[in-house]
Amino acid sequence: MLISFPGGKKVNADYKGFIIKTDQPEGEGGENSAPSPFDLFLCSIGTCAGFYVLDFCQGRQIPSEGIELSLTTEKNQETGLIGKIMVEIKLPAEFPEKYREAVIRVANLCTVKKHLANPPEFQIYTSNK
Repeated sequence: MLISFPGGKKVNADYKGFIIKTDQPEGEGGENSAPSPFDLFLCSIGTCAGFYVLDFCQGRQIPSEGIELSLTTEKNQETGLIGKIMVEIKLPAEFPEKYREAVIRVANLCTVKKHLANPPEFQIYTSNK
């Protein structure tokens, strides 16, 4: 992954042939032209859980149309950081009752969530270009 600074408050990541663009909100000096890095962090949690739900449904030939995940957060007032992340899996009425608990279990398999539970060590350093 290579990180670049295309101007303003924008920071891009070149990763596996994709350019992932980020920006800051206007109130923080950016142009709000792309999600902020923290927005992408939250999106990675939601889309990861969503992938596991989708894969579960596809594996059982359960239609995924009408299924939605909603991610909301609560801030920890002491730290100012996110203290709780809630993922609501909205299932259509016709979703098989016998799989409702299982779909929660598979959403909990999210690899991003697992990394938050067991965070990696960070090593940040400088070098000459």
